[in-house]
Amino acid sequence: MGNSCVLIIGCGALGTIIATSLVRAGVGKVRIIDRDFIEYHNLHRQVLFDEDDIRNGLPKAIAAERHLKKVNSSVEVEGIVADVNYTNIERFVGDADLVLDGLDNFETRFLINDVSLKHKIPWVYGGAISSSGMTMSIIPGDTPCFRCMFASPPHGGMVLTCDTAGVISPAPFIIGSLESTEAMKILVGANNINRDLIYINVWEGTFKHLKISPRPDCPACRGIYEFLKGQFEVECNLLCGQTAVQVMNPHVEQVSLEQLAARLKPVGKVSYNQFMLNFIVDGYEMVVFPDGRAIVKNTTDKSLARGLYAKYIGI
Repeated sequence: MGNSCVLIIGCGALGTIIATSLVRAGVGKVRIIDRDFIEYHNLHRQVLFDEDDIRNGLPKAIAAERHLKKVNSSVEVEGIVADVNYTNIERFVGDADLVLDGLDNFETRFLINDVSLKHKIPWVYGGAISSSGMTMSIIPGDTPCFRCMFASPPHGGMVLTCDTAGVISPAPFIIGSLESTEAMKILVGANNINRDLIYINVWEGTFKHLKISPRPDCPACRGIYEFLKGQFEVECNLLCGQTAVQVMNPHVEQVSLEQLAARLKPVGKVSYNQFMLNFIVDGYEMVVFPDGRAIVKNTTDKSLARGLYAKYIGI
């Protein structure tokens, strides 16, 4: 396990639990990718962060890297601020022995599933909402995959979200711990890897194993990787638990925050550091990252967010 490389995608409640467990367990390299920054409402469930991280304007991946390096200096920890999408995921998984799900959205999970099956890299699915959560280990060529369970991403309003149901911290704590346990078993080659979908509800005190069968018409199991080809590209998406929309242009690789700040200063309030730029105009706050992504706060209107992005970022 000490020579293994683990990729954690998402560093919120699940990701911080997973990362903490695996760094303390001595996994050789832990790469953490997250697109977001830390806010006060995160602190009740995201255990790696504190108020100083917020005051210092740190993205989650950077703060996680800094904290974890103090926990176990023998582990190589790499924090990357990025949005995982079909244009970059194969680069991120390059040397990974295992991928772990710390996400809050379905689209990226389908993308992970595609790259996992294509490159035969195991991954562990996990999700938590309200007081419940689910997890399952997916071993390419051996177990059913994520698309065997969910044929396609659910439409808006079909599933609970942080916005509609909230989340209490014990749910992601337990799911993250189960994911970490499965990671350790996979990395050491244990023969008792979980092959079921585990469902828990901490409020009701229930713990269930659900059998999942391979789906004969599953495109991913048949080598058709629709999400990896960008056929389901999402340019705008709501951020879980926030009144905010992320706008992402996958064709932009790098933006000079210094130059952008100079351009935006005449029209609004601007501040920035090496990690992100904050821009406030007309009651909206935009957080822009060096990869060209922007989080538009104080709205859930994707069209409005896309318009503000085009008007002020213009890339």
